[in-house]
Amino acid sequence: MNKAVFLDRDGVINRRPPQGDYLTRWEDMHLLPGTAEAISLLNRAGFRVIVVSNQRCVAKGLISAGELESMHERMCMVLAGEGATIDAVYYCPHERETGCACRKPAPGMLLTAANAHQIDLSASWMIGDSDIDIAAGHDAGCRTARLLTDEGVPRERADLTANSLLEAIGQMIELERDSAGLHFAE
Repeated sequence: MNKAVFLDRDGVINRRPPQGDYLTRWEDMHLLPGTAEAISLLNRAGFRVIVVSNQRCVAKGLISAGELESMHERMCMVLAGEGATIDAVYYCPHERETGCACRKPAPGMLLTAANAHQIDLSASWMIGDSDIDIAAGHDAGCRTARLLTDEGVPRERADLTANSLLEAIGQMIELERDSAGLHFAE
């Protein structure tokens, strides 16, 4: 079985669009500082890296599924060029009201990815910047990391909190080393 880190996209990998807006053009995709370095650390630590993102902009007709998938392919290529491999991208294209099993906070995308990539969810992590990300991780049986934002006090309790993806990965890898009984000299 493999272990994975599931990453939300907006606010974790790239700058979150303003409230009520959607990222529909590559030109508006701005990767956050340290993203490539953080994903590269995960790759070297033996984690599969899988993006799981709600993308209701497809249901709203603001972008087609093909255009979104092209944007994700380009994101993966840019990151790969910096030594950071994303193994897969899953997204929910549905509106909030549909009651689908894939839209976070439901764990459907994580469960689908776990099945497709032979992932041990209990050895895996979900990293996000919202309560719905943390709830999806909990419901899938993962440990969770919450990136702190200015959106108020989180209601869902994560296993760790950090100010950036790179900081979260550093903490996560230390926890992994400590739980495995591995201690490294500075």
